[in-house]
Amino acid sequence: MDIKIEKKKYLVPRKYWAWIGGGAVLIAVLIWLGLGNFSSTLKVDRKGLSIGTVEKAQFNDYVSVDGQVVPISVVQISSEEGGIVLEKVVDEGAHVNKGDVIVKLSNSNLDLEILNAESELAEKQDMLRNTQISMEQDRLNNSNEELSLSQDVITKRRSYQHQEALHKEELNSREEYLKAKEDYDLAVKKHALISKRLKKDAQLRRSQMEQMGDNLEAMQKNVQLVRQRKEKLNIRSTISGEIGLLDVELGQSISAGQKIGVINDLSDFKVQAQVDEHYIDRVKPGLTATFDQNGKHYLLQVRKVYPEVRDGRFRIDFIFKGVRPSNIRTGQTYYVDLQLGQSKQAIIIPKGTFYSVTGGQWIFVLDKSGKKAYRRKITIGRQNPQYYEVIEGLEPGEQVIVSGYEAYKDNDVLVFN
Repeated sequence: MDIKIEKKKYLVPRKYWAWIGGGAVLIAVLIWLGLGNFSSTLKVDRKGLSIGTVEKAQFNDYVSVDGQVVPISVVQISSEEGGIVLEKVVDEGAHVNKGDVIVKLSNSNLDLEILNAESELAEKQDMLRNTQISMEQDRLNNSNEELSLSQDVITKRRSYQHQEALHKEELNSREEYLKAKEDYDLAVKKHALISKRLKKDAQLRRSQMEQMGDNLEAMQKNVQLVRQRKEKLNIRSTISGEIGLLDVELGQSISAGQKIGVINDLSDFKVQAQVDEHYIDRVKPGLTATFDQNGKHYLLQVRKVYPEVRDGRFRIDFIFKGVRPSNIRTGQTYYVDLQLGQSKQAIIIPKGTFYSVTGGQWIFVLDKSGKKAYRRKITIGRQNPQYYEVIEGLEPGEQVIVSGYEAYKDNDVLVFN
């Protein structure tokens, strides 16, 4: 006889068991991930690390730069006139005074121009003299004519007055009287006409003479200018100083305005330095700097900041404030501390090569046991040749790794062997 077997009844149907099991596994994984520590860990040898201590101390806001002594100014040597190098009077390194001849040039075209100008001037001078003689002769002739007419007026007036007196006494004819009167009136009119003409001629002569005189003066000035151009073939020093460069050879053709050298003004010196572009927004004219030389302290001031950045650096000029070193020479190098701001209390850490990897955004901080170091975000502010200023992320007394991070830049925890 068959026995009927009853199926067991479960609280949860078997068809849901797979779903329930999968959910339990997922929850366990999430709990494991939440409670576990999966930071990337790397074991390192502590002996190969540079470890610095976080301090709260006086932060000196400066940067050290290498400065080179250069002349206070450099003046270009160039020719105002073109020509062929005839003589090199001085060489590089020679000391010259203002006005000394440095190079002599020759210019045959300019010589011909001077000759033509002088010839034209002589011709104009002869022409002016001939004109003056001719005008003077005309003036004398006109004056003689005026004198003659003036005398004629006197004679005719006397004759007229005589005939007038006779006419009143009825001792002459009316025709004789009228003839004497008409002759006198004509003589007066002729004299007035010649006087008017002489006045106009005098004005015309004066105007012509002034114009010719102006033309002659202009030509004389032109000849003088051409002669001055001839003098400019002697290239002279515009300042007293030292010939720093002179790039000419005998027989060389030099164009007008061409640079052929420089003169160093040694009346004073300045110091030039290259500064990392990191500081370009902070370096401004007027900032002070110092350096030590042979046990003495010297003061500088930033005079000029050049805006161009080359190879990650920009150039600045310092001038001396106060005394100069007694043995100062062009080309000397001084190790200058450029003061960027006021010193003040700050949290600081030693400078190190870690910065090239982290950019100052994070650092490894040792735990209290000194056996591990953990990555931590930080904010770095100013820096000087020795220290970084830490704005946030570190506390005084903590220790940090300041050596290079290239081998463990992707790790979060370092465990020391």
